[in-house]
Amino acid sequence: MQAVPKTTAELFAERTQRLLDAYAMKVPDRVPISLNLGYMLAKFGGITCEELDSDFERAQQLLEQAAVYLQPDQVMGLGPFVSKPSRMLGDRQTKWAGYGLSPNSPMQFVEDEYMKSTDYDEFLDDPTNFTLRKFLPRVYRELEGLALLPRIPVLITGYPSYATLVTLTNPSLRSALETLAKVADFFVERGHAMRRYAERMAVLGFPSGLGRAGSFSMAPFDFIGDTMRGMRGVMLDMYRRPEKLLAAEEKARRICAESAIEICRATGSKFVFIPLHRGSDGFMSVEQFETFYWPQLKGLLMDLIEADVMPTVFYEGVWDERLRYLRELPKGKTAGHFQATNPHKIKETVGDIMPISGCFPVALVQMGTREAIRDHTKKLCEVLGKNGGFIMAANSSMDECNPELVKVWVDATKEFGVY
Repeated sequence: MQAVPKTTAELFAERTQRLLDAYAMKVPDRVPISLNLGYMLAKFGGITCEELDSDFERAQQLLEQAAVYLQPDQVMGLGPFVSKPSRMLGDRQTKWAGYGLSPNSPMQFVEDEYMKSTDYDEFLDDPTNFTLRKFLPRVYRELEGLALLPRIPVLITGYPSYATLVTLTNPSLRSALETLAKVADFFVERGHAMRRYAERMAVLGFPSGLGRAGSFSMAPFDFIGDTMRGMRGVMLDMYRRPEKLLAAEEKARRICAESAIEICRATGSKFVFIPLHRGSDGFMSVEQFETFYWPQLKGLLMDLIEADVMPTVFYEGVWDERLRYLRELPKGKTAGHFQATNPHKIKETVGDIMPISGCFPVALVQMGTREAIRDHTKKLCEVLGKNGGFIMAANSSMDECNPELVKVWVDATKEFGVY
């Protein structure tokens, strides 16, 4: 007798429970698979990355079509990560398709020394003042007028100091403030759209917001190194001004934690995504890792855990030598997404500490063979899927993946991931 097809409501409940079980380190009915397709949707729809990025409704339609075709447990597209705010601000830190890049190029980050070595004291004294009057004008062309902002604390002295507000009439400063207001309006509108899109995905039977959605944060070392000092600058600071760097990281830890927690409380999300860029094997010595990276990252993770949110940490690169530190984290309170770390070492070292995702090489679903995809899927299901707590996912960006090969991967996960 032929089985009765499940309704989309039944599929939604089934997929949601499967993902929740995996994140709770339980054994689901099978290994769930979560896809973050990104700009692969442009390839799927036969349009350019620029067209995908600029037409939110078209991007959502393609996400829905890809979800129906691929049938994973969870699927994500561009989400809020689009170029319009960067274009509005005149962003010097990013390049996008059609904004500094060709129409078919995924987004790129432009690292530079946006905070000078001489700026540490100013940042430590008043991070808000430094950000508004120094950092933002350097990074965003349309916010250069913020450098003219009056020193707000002066207003504490009351009526006699209000004359300093005349600076707000400066055309450059007024333009910068108006631009910020427009960006804020965009994110309010985008937030409404994302909620509508999540409802549309639910109608199709696909849950949203489990694991990698919600809020975003950065490791304190990366906060300083990625966006402010640049890699060259922060690496020199470890030798030339270690005390300043450590003090700045402590400021960054509190800023990152407070911001992520506020967003989670405002949106109801229980997940904070944290990509790690400088902590992997080879970027710094173990001694430097123990001084400049791990204590501050662990502190941030504990701040988030105490606020009842789950950090989903992307351990980029290879963490074979660093895995033992992750055993210091409380069981089941963080999730680990891994890129190129040895799967056997991951399972052996932290398989009883955290749910695990990632590890599947995107190269296989870009240009691999069906046989190689199926073989590697089977291997990961056997190694990382043992005793539950594993979510099948790509090890990095899926922007360049072949939709037909992704379908092979999804189907293989359903075949080999059954418990």
